[in-house]
Amino acid sequence: GGAKVMRAQLDQLCELSESENIDVRVIPFRAGAFPGAGQAVIYAEGPVPQLDTVELDSAHGPEFLHGQSQLDKYRSHLDWMESASLSPADSRDFMHRFAGDL
Repeated sequence: GGAKVMRAQLDQLCELSESENIDVRVIPFRAGAFPGAGQAVIYAEGPVPQLDTVELDSAHGPEFLHGQSQLDKYRSHLDWMESASLSPADSRDFMHRFAGDL
C-alpha cells in the first residue's frame, strides 16, 4: 500500500490508543529478538483462570491452548514483551514521529 497507507494505519493505531481499554505498545529493535516474534497471539483471560485460553494464528487456522503449562509459557512471553516495550504514551509518540517521517 505504500507510505500513504502506512501513515493512515499508524494514525488509526494512535487514535485507538487514546481509548481507555486499549494499550498499543511498540517494542523497539534495541530490545532484540523475543519469544513469539512473528506470530499473532491472543491471551484471553477473565475472572475464572481455569477458562483462560491462548489463541495462536497458524497456516492451518487458529490453534487454542488451555493447558496450564502452555498458559504459563505465553503469560511469561507477554510479560516479557510488556517489560521490553515502550510505555503506551511513548509508543504513541513514536508512532506519530514515524508516521510524520513517511
